[in-house]
Amino acid sequence: MNNVKKNKSKKSEKLSSINIANIRFNNGFWNQRIQQVQNEVIPYQWKALNDQIPDVKKSHAIENFRIASGIVDSKFYGKVFQDSDVAKWLEAVSYSLEYKKNLELENIADEVIDLIVKAQQSDGYLNTYFTVVKPGKKWTNVRDCHELYCAGHMIEAAVAYYHATRKRKLLDVICKLADHIDSIFGPEEGKKKGYPGHPEIELALVKLFKVTKNEKYLKLSKFFIDERGQQPHFFDIEAAEKSENFNLFDYSYNQSHLSVRKQSNTVGHAVRAMYLYCGITDIAIETSDEELRDKCKRLWENVTKQQMYVTGGIGSSAHNEAFTFDYDLPNDTAYAETCAAIGLVFWAHRMLHLEINGKYADIMERALYNGVLSGISLDGKKYFYVNPLEVWPESCDKRYDKKHIVTTRQQWFGCACCPPNIARLIASIGKYVYSKGNNEVYLHLYTDSIAEFNLLDQKVTITQNTNYPWDEEVNISINCERPIEFTFGIRIPGWCQNAVLSINGKVLDLDTILEQGYVKIDRLWNDDDRVKLFLSMPVERMHANPKLRNNSGKIAIQRGSVIYCLEEVDNGTNLPNIVLPAGSELNAEYDKKLLGGVVTITGDALKTDMTLWKEDLYKPIDIEYNTEKIKIKAVPYYAWNNRKPGEMLVWIREGC
Repeated sequence: MNNVKKNKSKKSEKLSSINIANIRFNNGFWNQRIQQVQNEVIPYQWKALNDQIPDVKKSHAIENFRIASGIVDSKFYGKVFQDSDVAKWLEAVSYSLEYKKNLELENIADEVIDLIVKAQQSDGYLNTYFTVVKPGKKWTNVRDCHELYCAGHMIEAAVAYYHATRKRKLLDVICKLADHIDSIFGPEEGKKKGYPGHPEIELALVKLFKVTKNEKYLKLSKFFIDERGQQPHFFDIEAAEKSENFNLFDYSYNQSHLSVRKQSNTVGHAVRAMYLYCGITDIAIETSDEELRDKCKRLWENVTKQQMYVTGGIGSSAHNEAFTFDYDLPNDTAYAETCAAIGLVFWAHRMLHLEINGKYADIMERALYNGVLSGISLDGKKYFYVNPLEVWPESCDKRYDKKHIVTTRQQWFGCACCPPNIARLIASIGKYVYSKGNNEVYLHLYTDSIAEFNLLDQKVTITQNTNYPWDEEVNISINCERPIEFTFGIRIPGWCQNAVLSINGKVLDLDTILEQGYVKIDRLWNDDDRVKLFLSMPVERMHANPKLRNNSGKIAIQRGSVIYCLEEVDNGTNLPNIVLPAGSELNAEYDKKLLGGVVTITGDALKTDMTLWKEDLYKPIDIEYNTEKIKIKAVPYYAWNNRKPGEMLVWIREGC
């Protein structure tokens, strides 16, 4: 019974994440960031939401709730979706409290919840913008005005806070809100046959269903998804009924140009797409809808194989913050909103529960370590909304087509969706590490940690010791009260071409047990069984598909899950003039003093010798005599712009 059994492609059970409270991070990459969110980010963002940080964009989000509650007499300020910033912050607080109790923070959260209770109207309606500014216009412009979007984020916050504290006050408020929404929207006679312009409530209602077991919320989520894009088009009907029009977009902008079941290619606003796809995937899982399941897989392929940056960023166009068309991924005008990469992580995690396949975890990891973390400074107090892959500050300052690119992280934004979004993701990172069923456990992310959970009526502990993503070795120990037989799925990342796995010193033949990116080990586990995983991390030169024209003749540097970039502070100005010869050796070295401790990549390269050009604008010249040898130094993309402002470059010209 102690020998590894070959898993004969048995169908996985319905999987779920382990609770955040059941995992503890030790001294490692994610522990550092979780501690920072708890100790620095959440308090900083609380001050921002209360307009207590000098010389930054005003939020007014907490004050809006005081106004809506009747506590103060003032004017609403901010976007129509300003409530969502409070909800996402409260969700981040909830995950933090689930991970580590903090009475002072919990008291602040309870005070915010009291405000929310007071702001709710007697029929369950909850939205400070319409309560204060347009009380007579509720539910008249769901295409543009984000009422359902804000409700979705508040639902997510309520579910998270209930899990963390078991307090029902906010959950009861949110159930009353959801019941009110159900009275307004649905297939029944007299209800609106509508859906949100900005998806979010769909996934939130599924979360509410899971915690309350009330089928009404699952049905409402499914209604919103199935009704989207149907004819006659609800937004046409709504526009004919209302006296004002906020925005004019093609319906592909909000993914309502076709019914969901007819959509095959990803279009429109990137964040809206990700939140919609999360909802679709949730419904596919909960209702065993095979048509939606296949649709999720088709859309996944389009996003990740034709419309995703090497950093895991998505949404290439500043216009509409949107996808454009396949292989249109410019570097210096990239939008790649932080929230879009976060949404991709959310979706990838759901896809893992739809179908265990390492390709979903690979993308989840790529987005986490690159496109998401680039959105927050190493001190946790500055943020990028937009994440380009090439930056020339003077060009960004003076060109209209680059006006969306801010070359240094900001303390806050007028539209501050990204800061609390990244806070809630990092605070909840524990739930992305493992998934489990009744008799199977899957390890998705490698991180120094201890996870304890119940499996087959006993407690199982899985400990990871590693300095991943910098080190190649992961040591895993299994501890159990008595011998237990279950399947342990260990992910072999798609970027790793040479992995070695052993159990109690015996090396396994991965070719015989690797299935869709996971080594599925079905055996009788004993207390203190040891698994050792070696993931070779050579420095790789990544090439783009030739259809991706912007990167023809260029390479990106990758080591493990981390994408690298050149910065002006290390390599001087005019970074596009650097050429990395094909035969140049690239060396990796860990520097514990740089950027919080990172592996850097160094090597020999060439750069144009500008002294030969003088004042000439164009000139015939032998390239052999027009270059000088230099040493380049590349740092992780997520860490750029944490020292000095300047140029940045991901895709480097490759020479012969």
